[in-house]
Amino acid sequence: MEMKKTETEATLVVSRKLKYAVVAAAVLFLAALPVVGSEEKASKSPADWMIKNERIKLAHSTYPILQQDFKSGDEITKACLSCHTHADGDFRKTIHWTWLAPGPDKDTPMGKSGYSINNFCISTNNMNSESCLACHTGWKGKTGEVNCLACHGQINFNFSEAFEDIPYFLSMGDEESKGMATDLMADMKDAVQSVGLPERKNCGECHFKGGGGNGVKHGDLDLSLTDPPRELDVHMSKDGGNFTCTRCHTTSMHAVAGRAYTSPASTTRKSLIEDDMTPKITCESCHSATPHKQNAKLNDHTDKVACQSCHIPTFARGGYPTKMWWDWSKAGKKDKDGNKIKTEDYLTLKGEMRWAKDVKPEYFWYDGRFKILTLKDTIDPSGIVKVNEPLGDMNDKNSRIAPFKVFFGKQPYDKKTNTMLAPLLSGEGGYWETLDWKSAFERGMADMDLPFSGEWDFVKTSSVFPTTHMVAPAENALSCVECHSRNGRLTKLTGFYMPGTGRSDMVSYAGWPLVILTFLGVLGHGILRVVSKRRPS
Repeated sequence: MEMKKTETEATLVVSRKLKYAVVAAAVLFLAALPVVGSEEKASKSPADWMIKNERIKLAHSTYPILQQDFKSGDEITKACLSCHTHADGDFRKTIHWTWLAPGPDKDTPMGKSGYSINNFCISTNNMNSESCLACHTGWKGKTGEVNCLACHGQINFNFSEAFEDIPYFLSMGDEESKGMATDLMADMKDAVQSVGLPERKNCGECHFKGGGGNGVKHGDLDLSLTDPPRELDVHMSKDGGNFTCTRCHTTSMHAVAGRAYTSPASTTRKSLIEDDMTPKITCESCHSATPHKQNAKLNDHTDKVACQSCHIPTFARGGYPTKMWWDWSKAGKKDKDGNKIKTEDYLTLKGEMRWAKDVKPEYFWYDGRFKILTLKDTIDPSGIVKVNEPLGDMNDKNSRIAPFKVFFGKQPYDKKTNTMLAPLLSGEGGYWETLDWKSAFERGMADMDLPFSGEWDFVKTSSVFPTTHMVAPAENALSCVECHSRNGRLTKLTGFYMPGTGRSDMVSYAGWPLVILTFLGVLGHGILRVVSKRRPS
């Protein structure tokens, strides 16, 4: 038996060495492949990205430090940092870690962890709301090490569950349980070693599910974009550009471009021809300000109309609905048996909601910035409170008519201070545990170090989200009459003349007699010509 065991172990060692040799040979082969444009600046084409990503995956599968049996997420990160020594320091400065952005003053930071609010899950309560931390890039929420695999892992693996299950199976002592632990550890090693550049599924794990579920928040971001058909998104489709998110949301030292809190790309509108390493890009960066055929009338629109307005006819058209209304004031109801209700349109924990698919955007002048409400701002509860609104003006050279998802909700505010409230929803003592609004307000506002008077009510709110994904192919873009008509898409925008949209009763009433007189004049002239020809000369 001992001899057979030794032979088996020897075979495994040889097999493992052979595997590493094959992988190493593949890495060397891929390293030898030429990269288009590598003699100048780093190329960003999807084909080159795929080659680079395969090199990274194969290389990491050979590193000895990633062959160990990991007992925690922190151990995995420390292994990563043994080579990527500056990554941790860089990443902890980014908004993906801090959830903070500069605010109107140093005491009012914006962002999910700041004083900004929304009309979905309202606030993260200074990152104390447990359910929100499911999307934070740390192994233990805001504490502990950065979870590198959240963005770079290529295999979907439940590490948290594995870290609990492996010790349990080993403690059982029987061979079957030990075998299960061994299999789990092998699967974990595969997941740790399968490292690459961020793909759509990595970004989408949080951004496709923002607001508490798939497609809830943005409307133009949901799981359909993981592998979309060309008709849904011409850039991300494998039959189109096959872009990853970082193709447009460029990165520098782990900071990802694209946040609306900070200076927008529209202030510079740099083309990649001017600077192919520009950190923030717009449609113009690749397509230029004259993307259509030479002398095409459509090119005259680009100084006033955002490309997305024509090329994204509707959002939430990938088969998944997006949430359009969320009423927190109706939360807390139970069925006749005292059980919590959970239907598509109502949840005891969250209240009433409405969903929609294939939604036409609404349009506003937009310069890339927002006016954002904070928990410190005074509101007027007699009308609809704007949680955010796009900034822009028709006379501003950086503003364009752009498409948005407009979302409405009903959420709590303090009746005495006329400020919005941020209840603690999840975690110990949160509303989802107690169904007690007063306690949730006390805990949530304490987390934000803000007062709560003890009196509250609910107010209708609105928020907007830029529609910039789900870009349709050119053949599916809007036709002219979608806007240039009396009931067109841009009827809510005023202050300028647009052919085909307006009418004047005075001109209409005066015009018809003129048309009739003109017709009679032409008819009379024709009759006179006919009669005069019949007269003898």
